[in-house]
Amino acid sequence: MAPTIVRRPPYKDFLQPALHRRFSTTTTILLAFAYLEAIFLSNWNSLLWSWFPIGPTGLRAFFLSICGLLIIILRIHQYHPGVRTSDSGFQTFKQHVFNQQTIETLFAYGLSSSLFSLVYLRSLPRDSGLELVAYVAGGRPRLNEKSLFFAAHFFILGITQALLHLFKDNDRLSLGTVRKQNGADAGKSQNGDPAVMGRRFWDQMPAILISAVNQSLVSIIVTCIVYPLFLRQTVWHATMTVCRWFYNLPRTNMLPPSLPISTNSLFRCWLASLLLLLMWTAGNAAFSIFLVKEPLKNGRPLTSESRDPNGSLLNGLKSKKLSIQCFAMWELAFIARDYPERRKAIYEDIDRKDGPMWTQVYGICMGILKDMESRIDSYGKPPQPSAPAAAEAVEPKKRTTEPPKNESIFQERPRKIFREEVEKIVAKTVTSPGQGPRLGPVTKNVISNAKDQLLKVQREATGYDDPQGLFTTTALKVLNTIVGWPFRQEYSRRLAHVVLGAPYGEPSLLINATYALSQLTVCSLHEDKYGNVQRDIATIIRTLTTVATKLENFKTNLPTHWTDIAGSRESPEVDAILAAVKEALAQLIEEFGRFARDLRLSLTDMRLAREAAGIAANQEQREPGYVLPTDEELQGPRQGRRWARVDPDQNPEMEQV
Repeated sequence: MAPTIVRRPPYKDFLQPALHRRFSTTTTILLAFAYLEAIFLSNWNSLLWSWFPIGPTGLRAFFLSICGLLIIILRIHQYHPGVRTSDSGFQTFKQHVFNQQTIETLFAYGLSSSLFSLVYLRSLPRDSGLELVAYVAGGRPRLNEKSLFFAAHFFILGITQALLHLFKDNDRLSLGTVRKQNGADAGKSQNGDPAVMGRRFWDQMPAILISAVNQSLVSIIVTCIVYPLFLRQTVWHATMTVCRWFYNLPRTNMLPPSLPISTNSLFRCWLASLLLLLMWTAGNAAFSIFLVKEPLKNGRPLTSESRDPNGSLLNGLKSKKLSIQCFAMWELAFIARDYPERRKAIYEDIDRKDGPMWTQVYGICMGILKDMESRIDSYGKPPQPSAPAAAEAVEPKKRTTEPPKNESIFQERPRKIFREEVEKIVAKTVTSPGQGPRLGPVTKNVISNAKDQLLKVQREATGYDDPQGLFTTTALKVLNTIVGWPFRQEYSRRLAHVVLGAPYGEPSLLINATYALSQLTVCSLHEDKYGNVQRDIATIIRTLTTVATKLENFKTNLPTHWTDIAGSRESPEVDAILAAVKEALAQLIEEFGRFARDLRLSLTDMRLAREAAGIAANQEQREPGYVLPTDEELQGPRQGRRWARVDPDQNPEMEQV
């Protein structure tokens, strides 16, 4: 009988339910905002039906919540970890302007703003002055331009917010990192606590309110400028054409003599846009806060409920989707720090099809670090040439005789043109061989004076005698304005582009991979009973040394581009990665430095490692409870030897196990 095959659940089977729970929290907050705004828009003709959810207020809240859910659905569809990497803002614009995501963002915000404007207009009393068709004296219907101004305002608001959404890259999720904790905070993780997350969202409410007020005021100003100049005539003619099918409107399409801008219409536009912006901003903030909770469930890793926890975790670490890989690496870092039983399971899982669990985890983490190293090494080098095309299987037969010629059998006599002959004679007469043109002294003085005047004007304008000084100065003046900002190649952008990769790069993936690798290596000193990790310690130390050295040298030696007028040489993402690599290397040196000879690490390797980690040779501290091995022990066989911690109060000698 064939053995039963146990299905290994993929990592996304545990990640997606967790994301759904976090999405439900965001939806609850959004529904609360929609219900409060629905109560605010009630007419309060009845004390009960103005707030009772089963009735007009509940129906209004339902449609208002759809306006917010459209943006949340957009965020779910387009969310991504990592920053957008490029050398300049203009390059980012070229990469994303014609993407499908741009069209989806414009459509979602436009539909949301249009639906909200309809709900708001339907909630207003009849005497609000924003009805589509107004009846003047004699009962004659006339098109009310104030309602068109209101609709155009929300159209402009939706477009501007969509562009702002793309500009700020609101779809990005800033994932967290795992770092070494102090003794008082060890084992405590509050990032996944719902109370802490709710308090963090509540602390952002003042900023959300201020942002909504400012953006609503700016949107009113933009509408007052754009509508009369670009939209008024088109909107008026189109609306008149459609409304004539339902109303007895005048045949003429003449615009009203006055603009539809009044105190009442401006206040209504500002209030409605403020309510919509509050819903959008609060929904985006809640989504960004709750969806980046730690990959834990009930205080345990997400894959703890799997039939094969290590297999599910490996599936996530090997995923080609960046978001799944980042969450899986985040979980691995938590396991390496806070869960000894899962660490032991990684060390003891040696019967897998593709190799032991530790070997695969080691390969994935090292691959992430080496990819960054290869990007640094290949910077500034020409791309590798493509492989030559394969030779054809059948070569053409070689000819034994020359092919017949198609040339004319008659030799044409070259024609002499009179003008060319005259030019040759004049040139030969004016100039002699090896001499320049024979100009008169008056002509030479005129040319010299003109050249001096041009250099004088250039020197007064730019302060330089360089012919390109005028262009450079003008370009720098343009770059110093808001128009030239997209063309600045700032140091931080160029550095992140190389280190993190393109088009997206997530710093937390590199930081968590470095921490997980170092922490699993350190904990193996006491928990790896098979000694599988010992074989890779030297390679890990050498790799971290190389990565730290190359990254720091590249960060120091990367020149500042001439368009970077600020000249700032700071890059928070790269600085965090470099600090994580140095911290991991310092921890490995502290734990395994005394076993360097046993691990086949030379004095040069340790010196380079200490320099890369920023540790002075005379500052290397030995932890109590460890003593150096004797010369006889070091000269003995090294394979299979592990050094264990002993109590310094008992026998201060190194125990071999």
